[in-house]
Amino acid sequence: MGHARRPHSVLRSLALVAGGGLAVASFAAVGAAPAGASTPSASRAQTITCPTVADRLPAVPVQAKAEVDRNLGQLDTQIKEANARLVSSAGQGGPNFVQNAILGPLKDKRVATINRIATAIGRVAQRPAGLDALAPCTLTGAGDAGGGGQAGGGQQATANPTAADFIDIRQVPRSAGGVKTTRSGSRGTFTSRCGRNQNGHHNSANFIVAPGVENGAHHIHDYVGNRSTDAFSTDGSLSRAGTTCSNGDQSTYYWPVVRLRSAADSAQNDSSAADLNIGRVLVPSTVSIQYRGNARSKVTAMPRFLRAVTGDAKSLTNGTANARAHWTCTGFTDRVTADKYPICPSGSRVTRVLDFPSCWDGQNTDSANHRAHIVFPDAAGACPSGTKAVPQLRMTLGYTIKVSKAQIAKGTLYALDTFPEQLHKPITDHGDFENVMSSRLMRKAVTCINTGRRC
Repeated sequence: MGHARRPHSVLRSLALVAGGGLAVASFAAVGAAPAGASTPSASRAQTITCPTVADRLPAVPVQAKAEVDRNLGQLDTQIKEANARLVSSAGQGGPNFVQNAILGPLKDKRVATINRIATAIGRVAQRPAGLDALAPCTLTGAGDAGGGGQAGGGQQATANPTAADFIDIRQVPRSAGGVKTTRSGSRGTFTSRCGRNQNGHHNSANFIVAPGVENGAHHIHDYVGNRSTDAFSTDGSLSRAGTTCSNGDQSTYYWPVVRLRSAADSAQNDSSAADLNIGRVLVPSTVSIQYRGNARSKVTAMPRFLRAVTGDAKSLTNGTANARAHWTCTGFTDRVTADKYPICPSGSRVTRVLDFPSCWDGQNTDSANHRAHIVFPDAAGACPSGTKAVPQLRMTLGYTIKVSKAQIAKGTLYALDTFPEQLHKPITDHGDFENVMSSRLMRKAVTCINTGRRC
């Protein structure tokens, strides 16, 4: 296609729908978190958190991609191992045990790994400076930064979320009206059916952000569309695979699973539990994969193999600059919450809405942080200068979850899978996508959107 692949880590409508459609309120600021959403407060659970290296890298030369990706995956593995050590060593050592036995060795490992990343880039481009400052990690929660592992961080982390992380949707203020589409905008939709992941396509990988790392996400993903997606997926492997989509769309769409848990559940001793994700994985009741137009202009075809992410899986510790979580309930879609899970009335489904960026730079199908090559429209719905509008992806996921405030207080609740240190907070919701549509199918989608048709 002639588009550059940058290494490492669409809005008004083309839709892939399963299990029934849902009319979702527009959000006042395009793609932004709901108005009034607050940054989640820190939990008292002990977890080890480290600065994110990938977001601080320059554009990675293609010659260095494999080595950089491999070492970024190793950094994630090191954090996981350190948090596992924190859990297993609870109650051991003196006041400086965590610093001497866990944080110190972790820093040494990260210094070596970060140096390998800088060296790999430096062989073919200017060596990035200042990365060593990202090596030290910190112990968050439970107050004692130098403690002896007394707090039982893993047990406390699995106690999250708490009742304070839930809100009755009827108590959430109504959202402001969304951006209005102008006469020059694009109003059409394109719809196909890709299922609800009834076939159970799950894994804890993320080939976009951590390619080649089998547990790179440290949480389980649901997949629809491409049947082959795993840690080792490439553009080529995806293009050769089958799909769950009825129109032959081979794109891969994925998001973290939602689990239902109860205080009465038996002990869980699988790899998910090791990552502090417990409970029964829920199959979504409805899945809509919807591409939409732009409020200010027509859309152009997105290139095959374009990759995009939305939200921030580490927004609890990174802050909410990239957070895009939208939680609501059917029948109440004018009420949206970002940092609390909704409690829905009887007959209403818990609903997640994941809007993706849709202003493409016209050249790259990926970028070092998986965000720079495709960004969100501004508050008026227009794409920034130097970018062009492409069909915007909206994932809408519905769940039949019957839990009351009283049940939640007793430990029966639902929660996202997350990285261990993210404590299952709803603000960490996110999604990933690679476009593997044929050029013919993409042309059909663009035509439908630009002519105002619902195909």
